Amino acid sequence: MAGETPITIIGNIVAEPELRFTPVGAAVCNFRVASTPRAYNKQTQQWEDGEAMFLTCNAWKQLGENTAESLAKGMRVIVTGKLKQRSFQTREGDNRTVFEIDVEEVGPSLRYATAQVNRNPHEGGQQAPNQQQAQENAQQGLGAQPANDPWQSQGGFSGQGTNDEPPF
Repeated sequence: MAGETPITIIGNIVAEPELRFTPVGAAVCNFRVASTPRAYNKQTQQWEDGEAMFLTCNAWKQLGENTAESLAKGMRVIVTGKLKQRSFQTREGDNRTVFEIDVEEVGPSLRYATAQVNRNPHEGGQQAPNQQQAQENAQQGLGAQPANDPWQSQGGFSGQGTNDEPPF
């Protein structure tokens, strides 16, 4: 939709991500991120934290399921998505406005941590023939690609198959 506001934030997850399902079965993972600006004070020669900004993030469908399985309270994350404004009225009749992020991508920050990436199989559990062959070769010690390589391309980025796109 035109006119959406793209946003990227870096911060810490402040509560355990919560995975829920809509009445039609779509997964949504809700989590809150605190992003705190930090500036160097030349007079005191120390770093000082500014006021933290807390944003609710909503990751939908497979992204939501992967988020709930992979991330936890306290983790430093990078979130990119569309900033949304939502207005509502409380039971007392007060008008409120909240800002949320519809998440497009989320992942751990690797500034202070490491991560192990595990690629999910595609729906239906079917593998592309060249990936299946590579895994069989690796199990027999014949292949050049390890069977647990999360970046194996379904289309064979290295000229195998018809997909010229990289696996990431």
